[in-house]
Amino acid sequence: MNIAVILEMAASAGDRPAVTEGGRSLSAAELQRLARHAADRFRDRSAVLFLGPNHLAHPVALFGAALAGVPFVPLNYRLGEVQLASLIDRHPGAEVLHPDDLDALLAPPGEAERQATPDDRDATAVVLYTSGTTAAPKAALLRHRHLLAYVFNTQDFGSAEASDASLVALPPYHVAGLMNLLTNLYAGRRVVYQPAFDPADWLATVRRESITHAMVVPTMLARLTTEIGDGRADAPTLRSLAYGGARCPRPVVERALRQFPETGFVGAYGLTETSSSLCVLGPDDHWRAVASADPAVRGRLGSVGRPLPGVEVEIRDEDGKVLDPGATGLVFVRGEQISGEYEGAGGLDAGGWFATRDRGRLDGDGYLYIEGRADDTIIRGGENIAPAEIEDVLLRHPGVREAAVLGLPDPEWGQRLVAVLVGSGDPEEIRSFAKERLRSSKTPDSVVFRPELPRTPTGKLLRRTLVAELEEAELEEAGLQAAEPEEAADV
Repeated sequence: MNIAVILEMAASAGDRPAVTEGGRSLSAAELQRLARHAADRFRDRSAVLFLGPNHLAHPVALFGAALAGVPFVPLNYRLGEVQLASLIDRHPGAEVLHPDDLDALLAPPGEAERQATPDDRDATAVVLYTSGTTAAPKAALLRHRHLLAYVFNTQDFGSAEASDASLVALPPYHVAGLMNLLTNLYAGRRVVYQPAFDPADWLATVRRESITHAMVVPTMLARLTTEIGDGRADAPTLRSLAYGGARCPRPVVERALRQFPETGFVGAYGLTETSSSLCVLGPDDHWRAVASADPAVRGRLGSVGRPLPGVEVEIRDEDGKVLDPGATGLVFVRGEQISGEYEGAGGLDAGGWFATRDRGRLDGDGYLYIEGRADDTIIRGGENIAPAEIEDVLLRHPGVREAAVLGLPDPEWGQRLVAVLVGSGDPEEIRSFAKERLRSSKTPDSVVFRPELPRTPTGKLLRRTLVAELEEAELEEAGLQAAEPEEAADV
């Protein structure tokens, strides 16, 4: 069994539209026919490289690769020529689908040759390149059994209503964009693609296509709340709005809840290596948190929820000891959907656990709180400081739209706290604002403003890039020369 079984089941369930983009729709049966044609074309290739935006050809190429028994490799088509060529060179003998090639997949000549579907659950289904900042991106391998485990454990086949539609604005090279296609197709929910995210167009598409479900990354959600402003979103059909892919500041979530009062919010936490979400904070959790006077319940808006069925979570210290609820440490996860595998290297320990490289804690009710990447932790005067806590406070200041708190070298404290902000205001007033809400050791030592923060195309903050830029600026100010930084690769 491989992921093509999802398309086969969907094609047998009826002839309603399955995917829509640019005003054109395809049923699951039409997708299956086109995927069989594509499989004939891909069968002698080593892989299928997809270099385009969201397009009807994306599911055709994905399932065509599955039927041909070769890996599907969506690449970030926005990369520079040198970076993109480097990734393509890692796949000799592959079929490379450029944007100009995509329409041809939707108009194949003749009849497709019918061949048996490959039945190797252990074969590599998808290769996704994780974001690189100071090193070459790693190729995460997701096998058919990992993707199927996630779909089967989180969805009921054909459970969607006939009118359900899910808006997918995440790019094809993001794991959530891939899994949104598979889960919605399996549930029987129409997928509506937005080729490139724009908040005004996103809202217009929700209304025009009667969208009932959608997922965004935090930067998209923040842009939506800015677009909507002080009013409420005109999105009467939208029942579920999921956010994930990076840490979402609590003030952004609170603002969105006010703007979409009739929509159920779902916070999701997962990684490329785990076939998408591991934990979710569901609509009831959001509504209870907003309505509760209990600080512990209200604080759950800052969590990523509880593990999905089939997923286990442990918090360990640096020596591998499992910590009690409430203690902060390294997040380890285990489950059938978790690959933890990279090209040429496995990432699971002897017990099948995967080290996420995130720091977090579990409360007594099983809610997981992520404090950030382990290597983002700032050590100031021997105290471990999570940037996320300070950033959430800064984002409550009316003049601050985006915030990044970094640790720069300091001869006395080891590291000093620097807040890099997008917005406006008096730096000393903002420091006082933070000090009133945080103890002195967590108050930024300095505040600087920038027109924007460096991020990947899917919204993840490039902290290392920002640290390198600030350190270089300080060296130049001191009349010294910085070492030439490695080129960042936002994949």
